[in-house]
Order: sequence, then structure tokens, then C-alpha cells
Amino acid sequence: MKRVNHEVLRVAVIVLCTAAPLKAQTAPLFAPAAAAFQQPAGPPPTPRHTGVRALFKDLGNDIKHLPSKENLMWVGIGSGLALAVHPADDNVNEALVGNRTAERIFKPGAVVGQIGSLMATSLVIYAVGRTRDQPKVSHVGMDLIQSLVISELIVQPMKYAARRERPDGSGPTSFPSGHAADTFGFATALERHLGWRYATPAYVIASYVAISRVPANRHWLSDAVFGSAVGIIAGRTVTANESLKFPATVAFVPGGVEVLFVRR
Repeated sequence: MKRVNHEVLRVAVIVLCTAAPLKAQTAPLFAPAAAAFQQPAGPPPTPRHTGVRALFKDLGNDIKHLPSKENLMWVGIGSGLALAVHPADDNVNEALVGNRTAERIFKPGAVVGQIGSLMATSLVIYAVGRTRDQPKVSHVGMDLIQSLVISELIVQPMKYAARRERPDGSGPTSFPSGHAADTFGFATALERHLGWRYATPAYVIASYVAISRVPANRHWLSDAVFGSAVGIIAGRTVTANESLKFPATVAFVPGGVEVLFVRR
């Protein structure tokens, strides 16, 4: 938990530095200078440990904020990529299904990407934060839990609305991939809290899980691609108020979209 300690130290330094302009208010001579260098308001403070009641309240807010321009854009990106790879679904399926090397390499993805495995990991993170009285850790755990719930709330209705047959013929619940959505939701929530440096391994694992569904003959490639976009939407919706040093966002511009990285 060295990162938590560093974060606490950083906040303490900020508080001490911002206290100086307040004292300067007693001296009119330096008041203009203090006003000129006034720092912008920082991110909202990390909430104290949240419980089940707060979980349901936050989920309600998350569902309310699902319809947004940014999420609509991610739907467009996911749909465009899924449509782009759709013609290759059969070829990719034929190349990977029955390939012993691919099946052996990607077999663990079925377990790693299960909702049970991801939820258990999230609950452990939350429990560690609660038992050790570290609100930042418990806050991350709670957001991971919420991202998984939102992901499933999006995926399950879509499966029964799309009714796309699985490649193994086991049922019409192929589109989109729940494993891809849940792991990308998990990775995105981590990225919003910890930044790219610590979340990159999570995205690598999420990509591995998404691809693993093809050689397992449980999903088409386009199912995994769109499911990944659903996970990004879930993770970004849950963590919409998080403040990062280099947050990434996507915005509409004339003739297309742009990805922005802003240093705060």
C-alpha cells in the first residue's frame, strides 16, 4: 500500500501549500498576488468506506448517466469495429477452433474472465480496504464491483435482444461477449483510478480473455470486439468523477473524433 501512503502525503503537501494564501488575506499588500496564483479546485475527496446502501445508490446514478455523448461515441466505435471484423468471423473461427496450440494457450481465459472470478477479486480489494481502514483501496474495490454490475446489466438484455447463435450451436446468446465486457470493464475502472502505468497489465489480460472466447468456440470475433466496447462504457461510466494525472477522453470534432490526454 505504498501508493496509498504516497497519495496521503501528496494531499498533505497540497493542503499545507494552499494554506499560505489564506494567511495572506490578512495583509492587503499581498492579496492581489495570492488571488493571481490561486489554485483551481481539486478533485472531490475520496469518500469514506461505502457499503451496500451506497452501492445501490451509486448504481442508480450510473444507470442514469449511461446515456451520454461519450458513451454514444464508444457505441459507435465498438459497432464500427465489430462490423469491420464481422466478414472475417467464419475464417477466424475456422483458423482457431480445433487448433490445439491456440486452445491450450487461451484455455485459462474462460476462468480468468468469469464474472465469479472478477467479482471475487473485486470483493477482496474492497474487503482489504475496509479491514485496513484505507478508503482509497475500498473505493477502488467498490468501483470494480459497480463496473461489473453495470457491464452485466448492459450485456444480458443485449444477448436476448440480438439472439445470435453461438458458434458451437449451444444457444442464441452469443452477442456480445460477457467475458470481454466484464474484463474490459474491470480494466477500465482500474485505469481510471491508477492510470495507464498500473492498468496496462489489466488491459493485456482483458484482451487475452476477449480473444480466448474464439478458440473456445463460444463466441465469434465480432462478439468479443463489441463486448470490449461495452466494458469500456461500463468502466468509464462508474468512474466518471475520478481525477487522473493524464485522463483520456474522446470528443467529437468536425469530420470525426479525437482522443485527448490532459495533464491535471
